[in-house]
Amino acid sequence: MKKLFLSLSLIFILSVQMFAQHLSALKPFKVDVSAGYAIPGGTGSKGGVLFAVEPKYAVINNLAVGLRMEAAVVARFSGYDQDGNPQDISVKASGSYLATADYYFTDNYSFRPFAGAGAGIFTLGSIETNSNSGEVSAGSKFGGVIRAGMEISHFRVGVEYNLIPKTTFTGYDSQGNLTSGLTSKNSYMGIKLGICFGGGKR
Repeated sequence: MKKLFLSLSLIFILSVQMFAQHLSALKPFKVDVSAGYAIPGGTGSKGGVLFAVEPKYAVINNLAVGLRMEAAVVARFSGYDQDGNPQDISVKASGSYLATADYYFTDNYSFRPFAGAGAGIFTLGSIETNSNSGEVSAGSKFGGVIRAGMEISHFRVGVEYNLIPKTTFTGYDSQGNLTSGLTSKNSYMGIKLGICFGGGKR
């Protein structure tokens, strides 16, 4: 019985050590720094640029949670009046603060495809219509992101779709009269390239 107990104890200890080594094969903390191209929604939209910083912690090798802080600047996109006619609307900038989670499909740090999602607050910059100089602050909205891509060693490439509710506001026509019911689509797609600082093999 003693030999059996010792054998089982040894097997348990070895199993725990192997499991711990598996969990700690990669450094858990890293920071992703990315830049890319932002493609807003809406007919007649024009793209812009984006920049993001995202600290992450790997709770296990295949799952990392983080906080994405991103700024996107879009040159122009179209809104619509109450009759469905397009109105040129420009957005100066928008920012977001999202809690994220990425799942990695392999443990191979030299090539790791991933898929992820997140949710949080999007802070939308001021909006102005081209028909007059009046500006409208869009405020903040709760939204989310879905994404996929790959990491090759310390380099990261990905595609993200940011889901943000549209904004409805009051604008002005060329005579300065109030025009109600203008809407703008706030969702946008991001194509990103980045560098991962930290992480990697222990």
